[in-house]
Amino acid sequence: MKDPEFWHSRWAANKIGFHLDDVNPLLIEFWSETNPDREDKVFVPLCGKTEDLIWLASKHEHVQGVELSEIAVRSFFAEHFYTPMVTSVTGQHDLHQFDEISIYTGDIFTAPLESVDLVYDRAALVALPEPMRCDYARRIKELLNSGGRILLITTEYHQEEMAGPPFSVTENEVNRLFPEYKISKLHRDEADQSHPRVIKYGLSKFAEEVYLLES
Repeated sequence: MKDPEFWHSRWAANKIGFHLDDVNPLLIEFWSETNPDREDKVFVPLCGKTEDLIWLASKHEHVQGVELSEIAVRSFFAEHFYTPMVTSVTGQHDLHQFDEISIYTGDIFTAPLESVDLVYDRAALVALPEPMRCDYARRIKELLNSGGRILLITTEYHQEEMAGPPFSVTENEVNRLFPEYKISKLHRDEADQSHPRVIKYGLSKFAEEVYLLES
């Protein structure tokens, strides 16, 4: 996730090009592949203020997120006119709760997160530089209950052509990070030359991929 100050400064300056104003259409299209049950507990790592939390909370009774930036968390609740209950759970983390949604502020590696049945990762793995991804994968596996599933969205491009985030995460790396999981590629969307990132950075390719990981 680069230096934490990188993300704090991005949110403070409202430089959040990674944020989607609407629910991610890939979540809507492929969430059913996780065979979700309303009772399943869901985790959204590095959640920002994503609208995906609202969509998931309409399907599940417990949706848990973690986000480094307090600005992002406060914005999420304020923009939806929610008044969360805020509890200091450790010296480093606050817990913001409203109905089905619980969001911890702070570092994903130290937050006192509950175990879950489903993980939705659109912007976490690709936000982390390569040296941090093994630790991240280990953390996710620790949190996932037996029989748990992950819906993972990645980006792939030639890393030398653009400085992340989002970083390029290949199919080989997904297999290497989660070797004990059954991994199914559900979707690949290859961008054409009109894609904003292709234009801005002169990328020779840019693709978004969706995976289902089953423990």
